[in-house]
Amino acid sequence: MLRPSDNLTEVYLCVEPVDFRKRATGLSVLVQDELGMSPLSDKLFVFTNRRRNQCAMLYWERTGFVLWTKKLQRQRFHWPGSVDETVRLSGRELNWLLEGFDLSKWHPHEAIHYEYVA
Repeated sequence: MLRPSDNLTEVYLCVEPVDFRKRATGLSVLVQDELGMSPLSDKLFVFTNRRRNQCAMLYWERTGFVLWTKKLQRQRFHWPGSVDETVRLSGRELNWLLEGFDLSKWHPHEAIHYEYVA
């Protein structure tokens, strides 16, 4: 199965649902006008529909846009909710999201900061 690489450094999820009739051209305009980012960069942009049973990933590859879609037959994606219009993820977190994990329930260990070693 075709999957994004775990070592992708810049993945952006659009939190608000979009109309998938837009396809690659419409989504690229949305990235540029609404998100204020360049769709021609090496970033990967991920969208979902209102029912959260589909997602689309858009990226620019040398000579044109690539649009990858996934449609769930019985379940929904656990899409992050946020005040911002976009959420930044790693490639690994994106793959977890595509597998059906709820990223909002996963919390890493708390970071520890020491002043000196005893």
